[in-house]
Amino acid sequence: MAAGTSLIDRLDALYEYDREPVSKDRLRGWGTFIAMFSSEHIAGTEFVLGTLLVMHGVKAFDVFVGLALGNLLAVLSWAFMCAPIAVRERLTIYWQIRRLAGPCLTVLYSGLFALILCLLAGSMVNVSTTAVATTLGITSPNYAIGQTVPSLRWILLAVCVGSVIAVLAILGFDRLAHFAKVAAPWMPCVFLAGAIASLPTVGLTNIRDFWKVANEKIWTGSAQPGQIQYGLWHCVGLAWLCNIAQHMGMGDVTIFRFAKRWQMGFASAFGMYLGHYMAWICSGVLCAAYVHGRTAAGEANPNPTPGNIAMMGAGYAGIICVLLAGWTTANPTLYRAGLAFQVATPNWRRWVMTLVAGIIMIVTACIPAVLHYLDRIVAYYGLFFMPLGAFIFMDFWVFPRLGLIRYYAEQKGLKWSWPAAVGWFGSFAICFVLYAKDRYPWMAWANRCLPGLLANYKADIFLQVLPAWIIAVGLYTTCSVVQQRIIPLMKGKNR
Repeated sequence: MAAGTSLIDRLDALYEYDREPVSKDRLRGWGTFIAMFSSEHIAGTEFVLGTLLVMHGVKAFDVFVGLALGNLLAVLSWAFMCAPIAVRERLTIYWQIRRLAGPCLTVLYSGLFALILCLLAGSMVNVSTTAVATTLGITSPNYAIGQTVPSLRWILLAVCVGSVIAVLAILGFDRLAHFAKVAAPWMPCVFLAGAIASLPTVGLTNIRDFWKVANEKIWTGSAQPGQIQYGLWHCVGLAWLCNIAQHMGMGDVTIFRFAKRWQMGFASAFGMYLGHYMAWICSGVLCAAYVHGRTAAGEANPNPTPGNIAMMGAGYAGIICVLLAGWTTANPTLYRAGLAFQVATPNWRRWVMTLVAGIIMIVTACIPAVLHYLDRIVAYYGLFFMPLGAFIFMDFWVFPRLGLIRYYAEQKGLKWSWPAAVGWFGSFAICFVLYAKDRYPWMAWANRCLPGLLANYKADIFLQVLPAWIIAVGLYTTCSVVQQRIIPLMKGKNR
């Protein structure tokens, strides 16, 4: 084989502007981002999260109104907070964080972020595998009844499904965009068709009775045993929070750095309202219909996996939809994970680290607890990683108006930024304590130490989004003022 034409050489040539701004000839238009958001957010997890809302006992009003409001907040966050910075800087989030927080915090953030992205991508592989397993007659594990390890046949299936996702992610942004454009147009149609076909199973024979049946048979307002009761603001918080690390947390500057204009941030509406609104509602209908049908047939513990409910609602078209929906979400997620690992290991090629991320993804796909607790995982993921993205927002828009130096760590050659560390860990610690004090017995001591107002505050993880953002930027800005103004002033006086 001629020099420079080996597989390794070709993979090394897949340059993704890992450490410098994207060039103008690589910029993409509306079609790319509409397709990417539509495919990524009309995903296999929509079968999971829509189902979880039913299991957590939300009411029909909570679903239709709460999800509409939460998704609007998400779209506005992408359009006005994330995309404008992305098209001006055209750098990945990892290298923007490096400039303001220093290399030490960047390595910590990138490594942890990559691991959680692998876990989320693994949940997508799990979803896609349930679809194939249903077709092949392989039983998917039911964590709710104590099945914590899949069968060997199921694991081998997950390896095959995950390998396809890893290959696509290794090939880079352009391949992801092309795959998204092919898969995106018909997936919402399958969700909608499956939900409509399932309505008679829950007793709907006349469309005029939809609201009545929705409240009595689908979103009943009664949580299933062992599930926390959700309401309107949980729906708002889940719709907004489930991607907060990507919009308010600036994770998608990595994607929007390829956009021609910042207005393309509004392309996120196609993902939010087709995926996190319509698809969540449709999967809720499918879940209720599946549980109702299986219970009526005498089954004691129905297992509403994505594959099961898709097969019931849309047959083999539903199975294909679940398979591709898992792929179209896991592909960009694993792509981001590869870039994150590459930042944490700068001497390694991006494709090598994406391959490592793919292996971790496949392992996590074989842990049923990941899918069972996906809503909680998404919530913690958002709260933990959002602060550093908030610092990018402050550094870009607010610091120049306050007379503070942008990218202070880079300007001064600092290994790490203590204001960023205080803002990051401080905001998460405060919000976690306020939530955990009433949820985990080992944190009950906090109620005895906190002032009465805070001790009586009953926080929910989904409602911590705005407080966490405010606390993070407040701590970071205050500490930056101390770092850049007060400390130099004190040093000057001492001289």
